[in-house]
Amino acid sequence: MSKKLMPLLNTDDIFQILNKISIFGGLDDKQLGFLFEILKQSNYKKGEYIFRQGEVPSNIYIIQKGRVRFIEELDMTPYQIFEFGEGNCIGEASVLSRQPHVVSAVACEDTVIMVLSKEEFFKIFKKDKNLFSILILNIAREICRRLKSSDDVLLHYIDKNRCT
Repeated sequence: MSKKLMPLLNTDDIFQILNKISIFGGLDDKQLGFLFEILKQSNYKKGEYIFRQGEVPSNIYIIQKGRVRFIEELDMTPYQIFEFGEGNCIGEASVLSRQPHVVSAVACEDTVIMVLSKEEFFKIFKKDKNLFSILILNIAREICRRLKSSDDVLLHYIDKNRCT
């Protein structure tokens, strides 16, 4: 089911949110303005899926308002993995890897999402290679941070199990 995408309206509010998101770090006002023009907005009701495990990724999502829960289904049993709030970005790794989503994303409450489509993201390369390079570098850094966090959790459980 495709959601209706609407243009963003208030640049000041959006710039404040974008400035807090790691993948948009180091961007100047002109670059943020360019992103403002191509970002769209979508609303999700509590319990509504933003994307589903196994679907081909099509967007990078920025949570403008609300909360989103990642759920992984194993053997027909759903497991809550992570929960993200306002100012978090999701889906960026999937868009780059071009592999199906490994989790589902569900709105925990009524949620407003800013959407950067995969098509628009890759059009940035043709229009502004410097901006595209910064975004790719920032996404790589965010993926590394998340991998480090996952490694820390995994090592904690390995160490904990070794001692018992």
